[in-house]
Amino acid sequence: MARIVTVLLLFCLLISEIAIAQIDSAGLKDVIQQLDKALLQKDENVLGSVLHKDLSFGHSNGWIQTKSDIMNDFKSGKLNYDKFENNSSAIVNISKKHATVKTNTNAEGTVNGTAFKLTLHVMQFWIKTKKGWQLIARQSAKV
Repeated sequence: MARIVTVLLLFCLLISEIAIAQIDSAGLKDVIQQLDKALLQKDENVLGSVLHKDLSFGHSNGWIQTKSDIMNDFKSGKLNYDKFENNSSAIVNISKKHATVKTNTNAEGTVNGTAFKLTLHVMQFWIKTKKGWQLIARQSAKV
């Protein structure tokens, strides 16, 4: 009888972990969409909440921005995004505290007044904090 109870308890625990992962996955996908929209619209409130204070935001040309760099570059007009089109998105690994996301993205905009149009492979590392999912690291590479 004790074995049956143990097996049932383990089964219930497994089911609850799967349900939590699915909820977190849906929530993470929403936050990723919020980030893309906030980058296009320069929404400081959303960026302030979804970008981690220790962010490392790597671009395909080797340029790396911090959270404050992103905020300042938007204010100054140094960086403007006009378009993000995610061709594919896959949450590679998700747990209660972190997630790794890979996307293939078409991005368009300007840096220092020079237009760019790139097809990128992007790897993002998200962590779950008291504020919710926050992007702590991102790196892109030209496809």
